[in-house]
Amino acid sequence: MPRMFGTDGVRGLANRALTAQLALDLGDAAVRVLGDEGNRTGQPEGRRRALVGRDTRVSGDFLAAALSAGMSAGGFDVIDAGIIPTPGVAYLTSVLNVEMGAVISASHNPMPDNGIKFFARGGFKLPDTKEDEIEQVLGQDWERPTGAGVGRISHDSTTATNLYIDHLVSTIAPIGADQVQPKPLKGLKIVADCANGATSVVAPEALRRAGADVIVINASPDGYNINKNAGSTHPEQLQAMVKASDAALGVAFDGDADRCLAVDEDGNLVNGDQIMGILARAKKRQGKLNHDTLVVTVMSNLGLKLALKDMGIATVETGVGDRYVLEEMLRGNYSLGGEQSGHVINREFATTGDGTLTALTLCNEVVQSGKSLKELAADFPQLPQTLVNVPNVDKTAVNDNAKVQQAIAREEQLLGETGRVLLRASGTEPLVRVMAEAATQEQADEVCSRLAQVVAQELAL
Repeated sequence: MPRMFGTDGVRGLANRALTAQLALDLGDAAVRVLGDEGNRTGQPEGRRRALVGRDTRVSGDFLAAALSAGMSAGGFDVIDAGIIPTPGVAYLTSVLNVEMGAVISASHNPMPDNGIKFFARGGFKLPDTKEDEIEQVLGQDWERPTGAGVGRISHDSTTATNLYIDHLVSTIAPIGADQVQPKPLKGLKIVADCANGATSVVAPEALRRAGADVIVINASPDGYNINKNAGSTHPEQLQAMVKASDAALGVAFDGDADRCLAVDEDGNLVNGDQIMGILARAKKRQGKLNHDTLVVTVMSNLGLKLALKDMGIATVETGVGDRYVLEEMLRGNYSLGGEQSGHVINREFATTGDGTLTALTLCNEVVQSGKSLKELAADFPQLPQTLVNVPNVDKTAVNDNAKVQQAIAREEQLLGETGRVLLRASGTEPLVRVMAEAATQEQADEVCSRLAQVVAQELAL
């Protein structure tokens, strides 16, 4: 049986794969695995607490109710923070003295999907071992509390949202001794595309409080329009609005706002690699880039790594998934990492990718540097890249087949230091993804085509 937990929690079509019963059972199992038996400061003896938040999908209502019911039936007092970005739940889990947090969201996926992921005490995503423990006890009967031992459910979205916004603004505009909030983004005109998702309130308010002149689009969630032709997966509307409004830049979030992409003044997309490069250089200048190293995934463009190398910044690679980026950051005590997709983890202020935090720090660097986003991004050119999916193959043999490995070696020798190839097995399908980067698009296309043919021939089912 495949693992119930994927790279980012449990996901599926709401009310089919992800039912109210499953949410109830996950809440019941999570309190058993993540509960801390110790007494909580300021709480009645033995009381334990959990925090639950969600994005704007209509299915989040019944899933939050079921998840909270499972947790409270297990003896936990549950704080329902309502609609709030995933990184907001992570932050509040770290500061509110709760045993765990949970988010109901399917991130950038279409509206009919939904998902559930957990944060441990301190606001960190769970390691595989903890998720496996939750799955093992799922649906098992146990001695549940009764009487005064059962938990209560409280609802307080306003306090939770305000605490999170205060934190976000303080990252670039800490309040001084005069108790006045600085406005470091004053005079900066930006467009924010909130994807009709969880940051529809948070991002505009945080950016405005930091002083920016904000034009907001796609911030009217109705339960059904999350990510629909909007946000980081569909930036076309943002690109047009930036040009039409003569804004300095635009920022685009996904449904749960753990990622951010940007658009320069000419409407050109600035991807996660370029954003990471800009922020890494800024941190190095400030003396805050631990070990002068940025943590990236195998999907990050070689152009980023070459540009950073010239700036005296090293890169460390991980597998795809921001959880693996964070694991490497904790292991090596690195301060910045992320993915090409726009997940950026800034450990100085967060325990997970935070799109609104990324937008604030990126805008702040535009102001501090005195350069436009277009100028900053130009320092991190992206090598031409081609990606081909090869279906109906034995993906488990991709690393062991001699002819495939020989073909990879030939192409790598041909490219030298001017490009690279990457073969990745799909996590869910009998499919291998073949990627090539090269000095020219023509060369990337040719290399990718040759490798894809070998994979199709050698690994055919």
